[in-house]
Amino acid sequence: MQWGVIFLDKNLALYGEGILTTLGLLFSCLAIGAVLSLIFALALTSRSALLRAVVGSYTYVIRGTPLLIQVYLIYYGLGQLEWIQARWDDVWPWTHFKEPFFCALLAFSLNTAGYTAEMLAGAIRETSAGELEAAQAYGMNRFTTMWRIILPSAMRRTLPAYSNEVVMMLQSTRLASADPSMLDVTAAASRVYSDYYLPFEAYLFAAGIYLLMTFALIGVFKLAERHFLAYLAPRQN
Repeated sequence: MQWGVIFLDKNLALYGEGILTTLGLLFSCLAIGAVLSLIFALALTSRSALLRAVVGSYTYVIRGTPLLIQVYLIYYGLGQLEWIQARWDDVWPWTHFKEPFFCALLAFSLNTAGYTAEMLAGAIRETSAGELEAAQAYGMNRFTTMWRIILPSAMRRTLPAYSNEVVMMLQSTRLASADPSMLDVTAAASRVYSDYYLPFEAYLFAAGIYLLMTFALIGVFKLAERHFLAYLAPRQN
C-alpha cells in the first residue's frame, strides 16, 4: 500500500478540484430540479388530462432510461443536429452545449426533476381530507389551498424519500467523468490511477470522499426531518 502518493500536494489538489466539481454539479442540479419538479408535480395533479399525459410521459421516459444514456444523448447526440451546430458558436443558449459541465448539469437536472416530480405529486394526492376540509372551512380557494396547505404539507412528507434521491444524485455525479474533460472525484481517482498505477488506493480514497459527503447529506436531512416532521412523531405521555 502506497498511501503517501495519495497525500502528495498535487494529488490532494486534484481530489479537491474534483470535490468542488461534484458538489457544484449536485447542488446546481438539485436547485434547478426542485423548480422543475414543482412545476411538473402541479401538472401531474392538475385537472388537465393533456398536461397529465405530457408530463407523465416525460417522467416515464426519464425513469425508464439510464442516466448515462441521457448524458450521452445531451452531450453527444444534440451536438450532431445541424441546426444546433449552426447556432452553438454565437446563439444563446446553444453556445453552452459545447461545455461538458452544462451538458452534465442539464442531464442531471432533468433526471432528478422527473423522479422528484413523481414523489411530490404522490404526496399531493395523499393530502389528508381533514386538511382540505379545514382549508374550505376558512374559505380558501383552490389556489390558496394548494399554496398554503397542500404544497407545504406535501413537501414535508416528501423529505424522507427526497433524501434518498439526493444521495442517489450524489452517487450519479460520477457519470460526469464519462467526459474526459470533466474532473469530478471519480475522474480525479482515475488520473491518480493512470499516473501511479495504484487503483486500490486511488479509488478507495475516492470512495471515502463519497462516503463522507453522503453522511453529511444524510445528517442534514435527519435534522430537517426532525424539525419539519415533528408533528408526525408519536406523542409522549
